[in-house]
Amino acid sequence: MFVDEVNIKLVAGSGGDGCTAFRREKYVEFGGPFGGNGGRGSNIIFRVDTGLRTLVDLRYNKIIKGERGENGMGKNKNGKSAKDIVVKVPPGTVVTDLDTNLLVCDLKEKNQEFIVAKGGRGGRGNTAFRTQSNPAPNYSEKGEPGEERYLKVELKLLADVGLVGMPSVGKSTILSKISRSKPKIAAYHFTTLNPNLGVVKTVDGRSFTVADLPGLIEGASLGEGLGDKFLKHIERTRIICHVIDMSGSEARDPYEDYIKIRKELEDFDKKLLLKKQLIIANKMDIEGSVSNLKSFKEKVSDIEIFEVSAINDEGLDKVLVHMADLLEQIEVEDIDDQEYEDYVLYKYKKQEPFTIEKEGDIFVIKGDVIEKLFRMTKFTSDEAILRFAKKLTRMGVDDKLEELGAKQGDIVKILDFAFEYRN
Repeated sequence: MFVDEVNIKLVAGSGGDGCTAFRREKYVEFGGPFGGNGGRGSNIIFRVDTGLRTLVDLRYNKIIKGERGENGMGKNKNGKSAKDIVVKVPPGTVVTDLDTNLLVCDLKEKNQEFIVAKGGRGGRGNTAFRTQSNPAPNYSEKGEPGEERYLKVELKLLADVGLVGMPSVGKSTILSKISRSKPKIAAYHFTTLNPNLGVVKTVDGRSFTVADLPGLIEGASLGEGLGDKFLKHIERTRIICHVIDMSGSEARDPYEDYIKIRKELEDFDKKLLLKKQLIIANKMDIEGSVSNLKSFKEKVSDIEIFEVSAINDEGLDKVLVHMADLLEQIEVEDIDDQEYEDYVLYKYKKQEPFTIEKEGDIFVIKGDVIEKLFRMTKFTSDEAILRFAKKLTRMGVDDKLEELGAKQGDIVKILDFAFEYRN
């Protein structure tokens, strides 16, 4: 089954909790804190496996969860970090964050990998909080929650040459003749429902990859027929090869077919027409093809045209040599999609650490910073509660609540937990 687009949820592993412990050994005075830190939660990593050609494994694994780090222990023993989760993906995989629509990574090279969801750091044990003013802290941290992301994972085939054209023009027949690929071939439209990839070798020993893309029709860029689902695979090809039924055996005009396909490519992405292109005039063994080709050449003179009879295996060697020559003229970096970059430029923008909204009689505090602080606080000792309260005060929460008219005894809520406000 060919699957080229999947939406998935990733939840990286949370860090292990820090430990609150004290050294209690005979004859050791003022032993002090002795609690270790928690281990890091598992990252979720996407790694390129060149043996894969589809995202079918992800289709049946819509939620991927990491493992939690080990908790810290007494005697200053730190917990183990969890083992990272490695997900294998095919080359040409593009990952986009569904919440921000920003590119996360673009994986092309063999064994290339990227951390798509980061595991939470381990909580600190009470030893880490020891200071001169507080030599025996009676609190520790919970582990940091793992990163949670909703992602769109797309596969865009990495092929040197893409065969495009109307249905039943002979693209699959050509691929079957020039490679060991065995695409489905039949005398009806849309025989090819999925892209097929084949490795070809020229008579002079050069090799490259060719993709046979499902037949396009007018309106494909808007989703007609098999639609733009497969047009995206052309973005990664270095050469676009138009396959045209020069015989007009489908009662279509060859020149009109060519113009319609170019229009669909342009509507999908204007940059596609900047790629190197060539034309295969197929089915030249059928009566009427020669006169149609003559008329076609009078209208199209800016692209090289090759006469071929794929069914009889005639003229294909010459086409392959020309493709190989063109590929040698194209720098590999020229095929990179300019709209995608391997980095995201983040511009500094001051962001408030929290917001407070009044819902009825309840003051609701929201914000990533304050919610993370809340999740990592162990409310098991008065000292930990006091530390949390002091942090809120330093962040300006008390001042903001007072400004909004909060009074003694009013309910304040963070996440699903409610507290009484005391000034």
